[in-house]
Amino acid sequence: MEKSLSTEELLGRIFKENDPGKFFKQNERSFLMLSFSEYLNLWCKKNLEVPEHVIIRAGLEKSYGHQLFSGKRNPSRDTVLLLSIAMNADYKQAQEMLRIAGKSQLYPRIKRDAAIIYCLTNHKSLIDVQIILQENDLPLLGGRMNDRDR
Repeated sequence: MEKSLSTEELLGRIFKENDPGKFFKQNERSFLMLSFSEYLNLWCKKNLEVPEHVIIRAGLEKSYGHQLFSGKRNPSRDTVLLLSIAMNADYKQAQEMLRIAGKSQLYPRIKRDAAIIYCLTNHKSLIDVQIILQENDLPLLGGRMNDRDR
């Protein structure tokens, strides 16, 4: 089995190859193949978790949550973060979820992202995450900061 290529190695191969078809065929295993809904369902299966419980812990509307799990809807960045917290993901797992969903990863120089990284690293509950965001005058996950923002 071929060793997994780093992103930099794959990029280097793109620059060197003259034939895109050949490049795709030779590097087929290096491309993202897992959809976000597939990732969610595999995680639930691996962790003996019921999707409905993850949806509830994430504070998502049930039909929207089930659409995410079925692949009928794509999540926003905040929704990915809500799900990662509901799944008790650590920082690295949350970054992977964001990548799979095609969303920008957490960046520690952005204050809100730094607060979320702290919460993921310390396995804070969703309620704790929202409290930390609110106490630091940062937008809450999945909603407005407070009534004055409407």
